[in-house]
Amino acid sequence: MPNDHSIDIESVLQEERKFPPSAEFSRRAHIKSMAEYEALYRRAAEDPEGFWKECASELFWFKPFSKVLDWNFPWVKWFVGGELNASYNCIDRHLAGPRRNKAAIIWEGEPGDSRVLTYQMLAGEVARCANGLRSLGVKAGDLVTIYLPMVPEAVIAMLACARIGATHSVVFGGFSADALRDRINDAEAKVCITADGGWRRGQIVELKRSTDEALKQTPSIQKCVVLKRCGNRVEMRPGRDLWWDELMGPQKTVCDPVSVDSEHPLYTLYTSGTTGKPKGVVHSTAGYLLHTLMTMKWVFDIKDEDVFWCTADIGWVTGHSYTVYGPLAAGATAVIYEGAPNAPENDRFWQIIEKYRVNIFYTAPTAIRTFIKWGEEWVKKHDLSSLRLLGSVGEPINPEAWMWYHKVIGREKCPIVDTWWQTETGGILISPIPGATPTKPGSATRPLPGIAAEVVTREGSAVAPNQGGFLVIKRPWPGMLRTIFHDPDRYKHQYFEQIPGVYTTGDGARCDDDGYFWIMGRVDDVINVSGHRLGTMEVESALVSHPAVAEAAAVGRPDELKGQALMCFVTLEGRRKGDDRLREELRNHVAREIGAFAKPDTIRFTDALPKTRSGKIMRRLLRQIAAGDQTLGDTTTLEDLSVLSRLREDEE
Repeated sequence: MPNDHSIDIESVLQEERKFPPSAEFSRRAHIKSMAEYEALYRRAAEDPEGFWKECASELFWFKPFSKVLDWNFPWVKWFVGGELNASYNCIDRHLAGPRRNKAAIIWEGEPGDSRVLTYQMLAGEVARCANGLRSLGVKAGDLVTIYLPMVPEAVIAMLACARIGATHSVVFGGFSADALRDRINDAEAKVCITADGGWRRGQIVELKRSTDEALKQTPSIQKCVVLKRCGNRVEMRPGRDLWWDELMGPQKTVCDPVSVDSEHPLYTLYTSGTTGKPKGVVHSTAGYLLHTLMTMKWVFDIKDEDVFWCTADIGWVTGHSYTVYGPLAAGATAVIYEGAPNAPENDRFWQIIEKYRVNIFYTAPTAIRTFIKWGEEWVKKHDLSSLRLLGSVGEPINPEAWMWYHKVIGREKCPIVDTWWQTETGGILISPIPGATPTKPGSATRPLPGIAAEVVTREGSAVAPNQGGFLVIKRPWPGMLRTIFHDPDRYKHQYFEQIPGVYTTGDGARCDDDGYFWIMGRVDDVINVSGHRLGTMEVESALVSHPAVAEAAAVGRPDELKGQALMCFVTLEGRRKGDDRLREELRNHVAREIGAFAKPDTIRFTDALPKTRSGKIMRRLLRQIAAGDQTLGDTTTLEDLSVLSRLREDEE
């Protein structure tokens, strides 16, 4: 590490391009200028409790709160004494006006089947499900595991749990039986809701088979509810297993919502931990719901006429916050798609946007880089003129992918909201305000109102502009996690003891002269090359700025001389093949973009990178391959396991 301990991570990415919102977009936006944003941000900073109290009037309360914030570091309570219901706020309060007959959910199945549920229809289905769960003995405070494909019933089940005060734990449908078992047992779930299967690239993902395997070792499960989705043959265990339609069909379409405390746990969501043991992140009802609602307005500038599509699977926090709770609390229309972006062909996303006239499209940088690799011809087949706003989520977006998104998908007229947040934060914390913020490709720009973000040294001192450091949040916010389920010590240690007195995000970042944040990736992914601590995102961005490169992942491998050598895995545009000449050209390109010290030692060409189904590159696995280790740890979230075997076969 450098001798100057005030600089923990070096920042090497330089980006000068700037894109102000159009006058037309700003004129119609909720927040119309930087002056408006700055006034709102200032007000939240000067009187945070007054600010959030005013925001909380957007929700419907059965009992008003007596105190806005109770902060006993690191434990927090928001809207103390208040009572409400998340299901009521997402459905019932829209039924008195014209939204009653508005589409709440537009669903597209991978085989091409589709359904539309209005808010009134959704209300009836949620009530049936809530009554069905009650008939199984589920009550307020119980936990229900949901292991479903991307179908409307996943949303219905989540809202039904919320309606009766049960806490839900959604497990991503790509997880293995072992991963499902571990999550059920940690949560001590009483009921599991699953399906016979789900469609993925024309194949049936056999969810019931995985569930049966998991439930062999889950003593807390009393009942298993099974949705008929694919019609594949499944085993039904008498006394335990029930068909969804047989349980829910006879139920009444009215179910009074349970009034729960503001801090009642709405859900537990398991996210990967560095120890290999998944951690159950617990989110409250009031604070989380308010955070997702306000960010729908601020970040997505949501309007009543908008069709909003977040492509994330419901098993991830992005699907929770911006497919279910945020859009429905805002009275929006949300699109849900079951399958893969290349099923049956590479234009499925663009086909869906054209078919449903989607206005706001929110997806991951890795998906964008995949679209670049597939080529513009797939986009040009479709009319995307309905789009007015684009979003990015999941990891830092490199500037060249940002520019392609801007030009090819947004036709240079759609603002891009590059959002930074985490499972633990509940909702977006740093993002452009589309009608106000001039954007810079690759920057998440400024914190949202009420969010006190800073870049600091390991000791907690603020770094100078354009110096790399650790991204922290200095004040509590309503959507923040409340604890790690069954593990409060881990909550304290991981998030509040790494750098004393603040919430430590685990991400490296820098803040430029305009106060814009540039996220440099996970601190765990920082590469130490000859004393230079480099964020992976900046090396990868340099590679992707070369016209031959579609996507790149940089990792460190042990090196006796340098400490770590820089190894990069690269996929190329179209059908281009890599050779020694291109390899050397790319190494020199990185040296020109960043500096000779960042020149990759090794570049490996590959047809694909190991990714989760949500699109995140699994750099942990690449580090193991680079080091020559056997693959360790959980690989059940991998979209394509064969990628690992191909990478091992191609080792140089």
